[in-house]
Amino acid sequence: MKMIIVAGTPGSGKTAVLIHALRSLKERNLKSSVVKIDCLYTDDGKKFEKIGIPTKVGLSMDMCPDHYAIYNIEDMIEWADENDSEYLIVETAGLCHRCAPYTMNSLGVCVIDATSGPNTPLKVGPFLSTADIAVITKGDMISQAEREIFRERVLEVNPNCKVIEANGLSGQGCIELAEEMVKSKEVSLDEEKLRHSAPLAVCTLCVGETKVNKKHHRGILRRIDGFQTYEGE
Repeated sequence: MKMIIVAGTPGSGKTAVLIHALRSLKERNLKSSVVKIDCLYTDDGKKFEKIGIPTKVGLSMDMCPDHYAIYNIEDMIEWADENDSEYLIVETAGLCHRCAPYTMNSLGVCVIDATSGPNTPLKVGPFLSTADIAVITKGDMISQAEREIFRERVLEVNPNCKVIEANGLSGQGCIELAEEMVKSKEVSLDEEKLRHSAPLAVCTLCVGETKVNKKHHRGILRRIDGFQTYEGE
């Protein structure tokens, strides 16, 4: 089985781009399954089901959606295998700009919105810098000069990625993404590991502390001056 992990900021057009790419795979009689990861609510699962793609929805609730996706990869692969799928597509909400949900043998796809500003590629961290493919959406809504600047910023962060300019409405560029899916490697669950370590998430805020006074907090803490400490046993 081949696994494609798709990350990107909310509203960047991940689902729209994927629907066009999956239609292209389906036209080649290639079977896919989709797992859609979000935080509190999503109806995107219905959109995939409308084009005949088996879909499972996972809501991470009060957990980071990328962490939630990583923890559940084994179950996702087993479910896709039950569907006799050749491709497992995991679309994760990717709200944390420090997460990188891609595994070593998956195809890592970062979908990024060109209208979000020229400095956005510098802000989003490993889910862009460790991706195999950067899909730039909404380029038709900005000028040619702005598109060129945005593309250069993407390549500044990840010079080795393939850049695809896509339109989630018309489907332009999405067939090119489907071609990259076809060329991707197969995954082996026993061999898989993350490309990049997950962010530090060991503190009292993570387990429900609501007091804002510094004296109430333990774990790995970073001060505003950048100094990092560990408080606790």
